[in-house]
Amino acid sequence: MKKIVWALPALAAGVAAVRRARGPAAGGAGDDRPGNRWLTVTVNRPPEEVRPGGELPPPLHRHADRIDVEVRPAPGDRGAELAVRLKEPPSSLATSLPGRLGGQDPRQELRVALREAKSLLETGEVMQPDAPPTTRDTPGGKVVGLLGRRSGGEGVL
Repeated sequence: MKKIVWALPALAAGVAAVRRARGPAAGGAGDDRPGNRWLTVTVNRPPEEVRPGGELPPPLHRHADRIDVEVRPAPGDRGAELAVRLKEPPSSLATSLPGRLGGQDPRQELRVALREAKSLLETGEVMQPDAPPTTRDTPGGKVVGLLGRRSGGEGVL
């Protein structure tokens, strides 16, 4: 009996996760599907400097044929917002947890290009961490390094 009491919340959580993964019913998805979300960064430059002459920054130029781009003034007169999204939303298989962990989600590559574009526009170069690191590798450092490499396309650890 005690096992059933513990199994019910786990079952409910599983059902909720499956429903969330499937998303809204077909026909009502439109542009609200997670694959169609805009990825946005604030760039400390005026909007006219972010996309001079309609040209994209080099990191985003590689994806020009597959993305929509918007540049607008940032709130509070703090530069510009650079927003991109894929024209064709990725498949649900690519955006699933196994797909993201395997690096198959095309949005991961787009996130990296967006961060590189921000760095290039603000500093004139794509900033990279020290390589090799300046300290000796410890077990904890190896774990952090692994997580850092895996999180590159997601933008978070």
